[in-house]
Amino acid sequence: MGTVIDDHFLALTAIVTFVYQMSFFIVTALLKFDKVTDFAGSTNFVILSLLTLILKGSWHLRQTILSFLVVVWGLRLAVFLLMRILNWGEDRRFDEMRANLGKLAVFWVFQAVWVWTVSLPVTIVNASDSDPDIEARDIIGWIMWSVGITIEATADQQKLIFKNSPDNRGKWCNVGLWGYSRHPNYFGELFLWWGIFVASTPVLEGAEWLVVLGPIFLTLLLLFVSGIPLLEESGDKKYGNLAAYRHYKKTTSPLIPLPPVVYEKLPSWFKVAFLFELPLYNKNLPKEEALGWYRAGSPETKMG
Repeated sequence: MGTVIDDHFLALTAIVTFVYQMSFFIVTALLKFDKVTDFAGSTNFVILSLLTLILKGSWHLRQTILSFLVVVWGLRLAVFLLMRILNWGEDRRFDEMRANLGKLAVFWVFQAVWVWTVSLPVTIVNASDSDPDIEARDIIGWIMWSVGITIEATADQQKLIFKNSPDNRGKWCNVGLWGYSRHPNYFGELFLWWGIFVASTPVLEGAEWLVVLGPIFLTLLLLFVSGIPLLEESGDKKYGNLAAYRHYKKTTSPLIPLPPVVYEKLPSWFKVAFLFELPLYNKNLPKEEALGWYRAGSPETKMG
């Protein structure tokens, strides 16, 4: 079993990821400095893709392209998130963790698991001796990655510009792609990583197909754990008493971009089953009974 693990770089990438993340954990814990958290996660993907590509030394076209795609994604996200947190200040996710070393350690361990698991498709491709001709699945995967990173980068930039404008203080972002999806950046991220998986499938054999756990893990993470649920909860607490915000949620898809006029008319069961409009995304909205005075004509109901 150890030989199989080594042959696929699984042990190596696990060790490198753990050491890399724990190094940043130590810095964070000792210096109370959490601005490098997302930078550590994103750059870890870059390190794993380049490390496995170079160590294998095959430099097959498929390996090179997939590694390049991961590097581009990781570097863009790392730079964007680092610049954003330096501009905005402290990372509010760590407000309850800074004084609790145990919770902080759990976060960094979980981040290591996230990096290692999501990287599985490119890790296995780079470790493979198989080099079949480029086929339709490769092209489809690369196109999916291109569409995904374009959506993610565009959504990130649109929200950054919106939040940096003094005129938008105290408002939620509903411009550009955010008018078609409440979380278009997450849709882009999921789409590009599923594209990486699709492009990896021509070389997969037997148990190697378990690399599908990478995009599945990312999907479950964003849908149910640290992605959409946290942002929906935060938004509901800030703006849930505003009729305009509740209308935005009602008419805007949570993930997959759709025209609001289309989304609003879809049946609820369809939204839940196919568009991820999960009940947990609305559990923090104020009860309707408590909003009666807003419907009675409060000026805040006219805010957009």
